[in-house]
This record gives sequence, structure tokens and C-alpha cells, in this order.
Amino acid sequence: MLLATGGLHRVHAQLLGELERTAGEAGVVVLRLETNRTPSEAIALYKGSGYVEVKAFSAEPYAHHWFEKTIGKKTQSGRVQ
Repeated sequence: MLLATGGLHRVHAQLLGELERTAGEAGVVVLRLETNRTPSEAIALYKGSGYVEVKAFSAEPYAHHWFEKTIGKKTQSGRVQ
């Protein structure tokens, strides 16, 4: 295997971090993710990265968990910090 044990988790965490950075630069305030119940590693990654489980926000039939995380906040001028 190319990645040692734990290496894949680090790659996933880096990808999630890059998603958050890019979304924040684009002005996104809240990121929402959904996943199936099967990938327990993804669920653990999301929870460990500050995502909180919320009520379903889509009718996706294969999603069993919905998460969101506030990555920015709007100022009075409407800009994201």
C-alpha cells in the first residue's frame, strides 16, 4: 500500500481542510456534508474536524448522516471573516 496506516486519514483530513479553506475564500459561511452510515471513518473525521450532526437537509435516499460546520462569519458589511 502506498500510504502507511493512518496515512489515508491524513490525506482525507488535508482534503477536508482544503475544501474548508477554498470555501471560506469563496465566502461560504456554513459547509454541509452528508454521508451514508457505512463509512465510519468519514463520520469520525467529520466529527473530529468540528462538524456537528444536524437534521436531514436533503432527501438523498442513501444519506443517513448530515453534518454542518460554520467556517466563517458575516460582518455587518456582509464580508466573511
